Amino acid sequence: MEEKTIISFANVAAAYDNATEVLTDVSFNISSGAFYFLSGASGAGKTTLLRLIYQLHKPLRGQIKLFGKNTAELTRDDIAMLRHRMAIVFQEYSLLSHMTVFDNVALPLRVRGIAEAKVKKLVAKVLDWVGLGKFADVKPMELSGGQQQRVSVARAIIVQPSILLADEPTGNLDDENASRLMELFIQMNKLFGTTIILATHNTKLMETYKFPVIHVENHRVGFVGKSSATVPEAKKVWKGPTPKNYFTELSKQFDEIGNA
Repeated sequence: MEEKTIISFANVAAAYDNATEVLTDVSFNISSGAFYFLSGASGAGKTTLLRLIYQLHKPLRGQIKLFGKNTAELTRDDIAMLRHRMAIVFQEYSLLSHMTVFDNVALPLRVRGIAEAKVKKLVAKVLDWVGLGKFADVKPMELSGGQQQRVSVARAIIVQPSILLADEPTGNLDDENASRLMELFIQMNKLFGTTIILATHNTKLMETYKFPVIHVENHRVGFVGKSSATVPEAKKVWKGPTPKNYFTELSKQFDEIGNA
């Protein structure tokens, strides 16, 4: 099957307040369904690269294409629609403390005007999938760090994004919870076909899961490994429900939403 380019950078540069360039002449193509780690020293430009993809930051020069569209030619509404096809997970969780776990995860669907009956079904399935079904009525601050991160992942995947960007999502987690989170992302990539770019400093994670690496250094971007790399049999520490079963059910629910 022919690979489809979903993210394309051509001679892109980025800076803040017209200061020294953070990224210079960055060019690459990423195919739909790919999984990449994003590595580099602190301040190298990893977060800037993710912000450029998510359209939170405009390039100083060069061209960025998402889903085949030149972002420089898009209106604000067009950009908003593009973001509906993407999701981003932050290291600091970014959960709303006054809302329950259920309402945090339901928020993206409610913003899109999805019927509440479908929202309830989807949120229940996703929370089960991340192993937090029994915490639906709990406030985020009552959960552990690892649990809060899984809530943020649940909120991101509830919209079944075509692109998922994760900015150091395992940075505050121990090895077991980091591995759990990786299992969630891998199943999402395999079963939804989601394109994933995961920024991390965790060399152990990158050594365990042999995905190709986008490496940022000296304002430029290089690639290590092939995009067709397969995941080896890593030690499985995920203790929650079998992800595949929940993805099958989630896919059916998403199909219902799409046909409504």
